[in-house]
Amino acid sequence: MVLKEYIINGIDELEDIANYIVNLESKYNLFYFKGDLGAGKTTLIQKISFILGSEDNIVSPSFALVNIYNSSHGELYHIDLYRLDSVEEAIDLGIEDYLYSHNYCFVEWPDLIENISPEEYFEINIEILDDFKRKIIILKKEN
Repeated sequence: MVLKEYIINGIDELEDIANYIVNLESKYNLFYFKGDLGAGKTTLIQKISFILGSEDNIVSPSFALVNIYNSSHGELYHIDLYRLDSVEEAIDLGIEDYLYSHNYCFVEWPDLIENISPEEYFEINIEILDDFKRKIIILKKEN
């Protein structure tokens, strides 16, 4: 179900979207970010983390796979599954512990784990329209 759709013309417009995302009510606080390389997934997660009170330097976990940050809302999990080839690799990583933790969990490139996901999560699709313009669609998913 589509909850909200935005067209933005630059990074300075992300704060309203990040505030909207933070205020979504969810059993698991689980957010899947989809979009091409360079679409702005990590940048949006940085904004959300700041709003949640994290003072940590939020960076892409492309090589670490999982970054854990402190915030005024507890630990934040930022996961990047781009380099994984199978759901088994994700399970070996302990992905289910993060997904079902009830802490804020932000997953980039989540396609291979959707079958082991909790019954409820939010999906944020970011489409590149041009160098600065993005279309962002926020959906609520329920299995």
